[in-house]
Amino acid sequence: MGAGHAHKLYREGRSPVHALPAQCKIAAVLCFVLVVVSTPREAVWAFGAYAVALAAVAAVARIPAGYVLRRLLIEIPFVAFAVLMPFVADGERVAVLGMELSRPGLWGAWNILAKGTLGVAASVLLASTTELRALLLGLQRLRMPPLLIQIASFMIRYGDVISDEMRRMRIARQSRGFEARGVRHWGVLAKSAGALFIRSYERGERVHLAMVSRGYAGTMPVIDDMTATRAQWLSAAALPLTALVVCLTGWMLI
Repeated sequence: MGAGHAHKLYREGRSPVHALPAQCKIAAVLCFVLVVVSTPREAVWAFGAYAVALAAVAAVARIPAGYVLRRLLIEIPFVAFAVLMPFVADGERVAVLGMELSRPGLWGAWNILAKGTLGVAASVLLASTTELRALLLGLQRLRMPPLLIQIASFMIRYGDVISDEMRRMRIARQSRGFEARGVRHWGVLAKSAGALFIRSYERGERVHLAMVSRGYAGTMPVIDDMTATRAQWLSAAALPLTALVVCLTGWMLI
């Protein structure tokens, strides 16, 4: 994890949110999501308050609203599932725009959409203000199992290598006049996938041998040890603490 690795979600900046250590932001987002999930679905106003809190974080981080909204499109499959719930769920039926819909299904759809969207938005803000390398170091500071961190690190580091290998293989096929148009071409694609797997496996063995020859004994050296001050922890805790107050108020008012 000694070298940096940029990712498409990260948006470079010098805001106070960018400056917070990764472990503080990871813990804050996790606690925020847990509070949001614990909020009663009937407290509709509470979810609006959560959205305002995330908008405030985005403003402090100087992340444009359009940038966040475009990346929320990843939850479209969950939105499609939620939209179907009022039509297929059982229970009391109510008329909405001339259609007979299930009341429990409507509440279930709202529950999924509200909590899912807020969770994805919080994750987008985390990814937009934290580099991948810093995320891994932050997880390490939070005592995540080292083996999982190493696996994630190698996936990030060599994902682009494998993608580039796939691109070169595709260009090689196209230069020879190949174009997949139907089932009869699946055999060629399967052979290409097999060749890619073998090359990746051999590359992994070579990398492992190179690491062992340089003294690797199951743990990776930490070059930058990111420590967080009490003030930074308190700054990161502002979001989940605000959400906790909203959640408790919502439970008292229903």
